[in-house]
Amino acid sequence: MKEKTLVILAAGMGSRFGGPKQFYPVGNNGEFIMDYSIYSAVKYGFTKVVFVIREEFEEELKNTICKRLEGKVKYSYVFQSLKDIPDEYQLPSDRTKPLGTAHAMYTARNEVEGNVAVISADDFYGDEAFKDLSELLDKDEYGVISFKIAETMSLNGAVKRGVCIADEGYIKDIIESECTIDGDNVTCIPLDRTKESFTVEKDGCVSMLMYGFTKDIYTSIKKEIDTAFNKNKDDLSSFEIFLPNVISNEIREGRKVLNIKTNSKWIGLTYKEDVEGLKLCINKYIEDGKYPEKLWN
Repeated sequence: MKEKTLVILAAGMGSRFGGPKQFYPVGNNGEFIMDYSIYSAVKYGFTKVVFVIREEFEEELKNTICKRLEGKVKYSYVFQSLKDIPDEYQLPSDRTKPLGTAHAMYTARNEVEGNVAVISADDFYGDEAFKDLSELLDKDEYGVISFKIAETMSLNGAVKRGVCIADEGYIKDIIESECTIDGDNVTCIPLDRTKESFTVEKDGCVSMLMYGFTKDIYTSIKKEIDTAFNKNKDDLSSFEIFLPNVISNEIREGRKVLNIKTNSKWIGLTYKEDVEGLKLCINKYIEDGKYPEKLWN
């Protein structure tokens, strides 16, 4: 069997949710969102899971999901630590702000076996998205699992999204933007204020941090780390390094990145009020036979 590693970014604090939402039970038997992600990933051929966590989450992880995964799939975990950076760099001793998603992915580099995918622990991607992700890794190419932007929007205000500019099945750019929906169109204001606002149709593509790579992604990430440290050498207190920027820069240098449009339904968990809607969705999946009532029998 081809080795495929799923890296799960699970170090967030969930400030708007009121706690680490990646460890909040949403299933009928206490399962977390990432239980469902792992279940689907294993079903579609992933052979290892690597959790990226904060050190203070270690006992919670070991006493819950790690116990459930025993004998089901290989797993390991690493800490997203500010000390885990290339030897040639040093951060200020008083910095506490994390270095971003690209650095989180970097911390898993020594645990990855074969091609690698990355997801967020607190996003529910749906079963079919993991089938799409597994098939992407079989192609030995970079790719983005993209969702319809209108289905990821909030009725309560603007949201930040990685808007995909795509053509003929390939990603041309990912523009991190603040987005609002109005009828059939979504207005996008780039977080990089040097870029102009733009609109996309409601079925336009958006990245929800679900990517597939060959293992040489770590060469790309190291390159981005080098660029970020050199660019911010006069102030290392707050800059971040994001995976969409790594992908966009690779595209500019000639890398082909597939745009894999999924029919899966994404559900985010931002506030406690979002929990009931997610539970209803999970129960519908159970009724449709996508997940068993109890995942890890």
